[in-house]
Amino acid sequence: MSNPTEHKISCKLWLEYEGKPLIGKGGAQILEQIEKEQSISKAAKKLGMSYRYVWSYLKRIEKTLGKPIVETYRGGKNGGGGAKLTLLGSKLLEEYKCAEANLHAKLAVMDTVKR
Repeated sequence: MSNPTEHKISCKLWLEYEGKPLIGKGGAQILEQIEKEQSISKAAKKLGMSYRYVWSYLKRIEKTLGKPIVETYRGGKNGGGGAKLTLLGSKLLEEYKCAEANLHAKLAVMDTVKR
């Protein structure tokens, strides 16, 4: 039998609004890719997800919050359309990243202490 002290402390992180889940690791990855690619379809492709899944995910968050987190724009004669995070979308992503960094720092300390 392995030594019970040879374990790793782990947990999942997500943001909630009024008791409803908003974003977790996957949602943060979606927002990061939209921010980077400036396109929902490119972000979905990069993450190996369908456009429909990502679109539905974003709409669920927006419905929960009652405000948009992504702004889309159509292409025209001179170029294609795209998407960008709204101020709220950027704040959500930043809050998640900050919470994730703090959590990882705490877990690292706990892991060091148990040894």
